[in-house]
Amino acid sequence: MTSVGSIAVGLVKSRAAHGSAVARRLGTDMCKELKTKVLRLLPPTSNGPSVNQESLTDAEIMSCTVKALKEGHVVAVPTDTIYGLASLAQNSEAIGKTYDIKGRNAQKPLAICVGEIRDIYKYCKVPVEEALLADLLPGPVTLVFERSEVLNADLNPFTSLVGVRIPDHAFMRRLCQMCGEPLALTSANISSYTSTVAVHEFEELWPKLAVVVDGGPIGSKNRLGSTVVDLSVLGKYRIIRPGCALSSTVDVLENKYGLSEDSGEQ
Repeated sequence: MTSVGSIAVGLVKSRAAHGSAVARRLGTDMCKELKTKVLRLLPPTSNGPSVNQESLTDAEIMSCTVKALKEGHVVAVPTDTIYGLASLAQNSEAIGKTYDIKGRNAQKPLAICVGEIRDIYKYCKVPVEEALLADLLPGPVTLVFERSEVLNADLNPFTSLVGVRIPDHAFMRRLCQMCGEPLALTSANISSYTSTVAVHEFEELWPKLAVVVDGGPIGSKNRLGSTVVDLSVLGKYRIIRPGCALSSTVDVLENKYGLSEDSGEQ
């Protein structure tokens, strides 16, 4: 004979499962209501939850993402290190949305992302030779330079410096090229939370985004993000964040180009 306790446990489990299913359905419905597009670049390979609202080619996904950015929205994109939130760097309102979505401290800077090395010279004052840039980019490195006057003054108005990335990711590079201007880029997570390497890991942000581009799980699981290095002082380098490519970056800077580490002493 089944005990009353067993029946009660069964009911609790049943209700919990039902509640979880309802929560997932509500999340999906909310994306639909706010017209969030969750679009896959690659066939699904992860075990995480998946929403594939539309079946589009990579070219159509690119067009959809560019359109959303041009309209001032924030999108989620894969990079070579972790998933990121992107908006047009020259659009002040979109930058504000990015901070709001992440709950990010307004005094923490956003990096910019460009498609080609030549684009860096438009938005940054570069005191190192181009060969150095070519040795590190595209790749998991953010280089920090003095910003140029062309860059939106509302992007990181509290500093004269800006970090610039060219991810080793074909979609991201092409996205910057198609937009014709830099993207403001930051990690796709709530501020101070763990970096994400699959789209389901930041599912709570989906309803606030116009497009979520699912490129599958990121190959690197260390979640460290890019190595950030300040090259704004001639002949010097300063590591701001060790990131995932510290040793190889320092090797290039010191052994190939003779830069010395900036100790900060005058």
